[in-house]
Amino acid sequence: MTQSFASAADNAQQTPRLVELAPDVYGYISDFDPNCGFVVGPDYVVAIDTRATPALAREMLAAIRTVTDKPVRYVFLSHYHAVRVMGASAFDGAALIASQATLDLITERGPDDFESEVRRFPRLFRGVEEIPGLTWPDLVFDQGLTLRLGNRDLHFRHLGRGHTAGDTVCWIPDCGVLFSGDLVENRCGVYAGDGYVADWIATLDRMRNLPATTMVPGRGAALTSRQAVLDAIEATQGFLATLRAVVGTAHAQGADLKACFLAAEKAMVPLYGDWPVFAHVLPFDVARMVEQLEGGEHPTPWTAERDQALWTLLRG
Repeated sequence: MTQSFASAADNAQQTPRLVELAPDVYGYISDFDPNCGFVVGPDYVVAIDTRATPALAREMLAAIRTVTDKPVRYVFLSHYHAVRVMGASAFDGAALIASQATLDLITERGPDDFESEVRRFPRLFRGVEEIPGLTWPDLVFDQGLTLRLGNRDLHFRHLGRGHTAGDTVCWIPDCGVLFSGDLVENRCGVYAGDGYVADWIATLDRMRNLPATTMVPGRGAALTSRQAVLDAIEATQGFLATLRAVVGTAHAQGADLKACFLAAEKAMVPLYGDWPVFAHVLPFDVARMVEQLEGGEHPTPWTAERDQALWTLLRG
């Protein structure tokens, strides 16, 4: 029986919750939709990711307004995927901050990624017709940028390739809060379709060296102790290591893409099958892992047509 494509059949609405993580630092946390957040300074607010459409971003802005009436002057983009950045136009007048590699990804695959993601997860793109175009950063950095916000420093750091080539974190050392973007998920499916699996595992080792005691993961509940942060990093690494080991073994034995997928499904469903969006991400993860094993350093851009062909092959 053919499974519904990606998350197209997921119509269950989630209402994000405002969670105070430290004084003036907030997470905008869903059950397992993409998380966002913001930091309030003496004169203005810094938002962290934007949601997928202006309509959804305005809901986030309304949540910010329950805390402060200060303007949002900067928006930090943890990485480029349409589901996280296409709401940016709602933050009128704010400057957008991102890594150079994120800008490169928008330039390379922006329109294809947008169409692909809307079809994969239409619920997350409510009001899609209002999006005025691609989201382009105003301030770009290579490895890191520090923003002074009153007496607090926000460190935007590119720790290495992972979920994409351009992932960056927001590290706030005075309160131990880390916004990880999709480098870390809290018991949610780990999407590696645009990833660099071996690099990602190493990047998470570097993340572990940041002494975070609170983390907003890409998806899932906020983590509010040092041990919970470490456990989430380890669990994300475990998912990736299992994917690499199982697909690597099958591929070395001559398995084609479909057989590699079946091997991964058999091994990973008992471990991760109850994680939200696991069934969605696994075909794309396996395809990217095989691509890497066959020498494809950089991910082939996903298009709506390529998505559907893969789904038909692996889940048809």
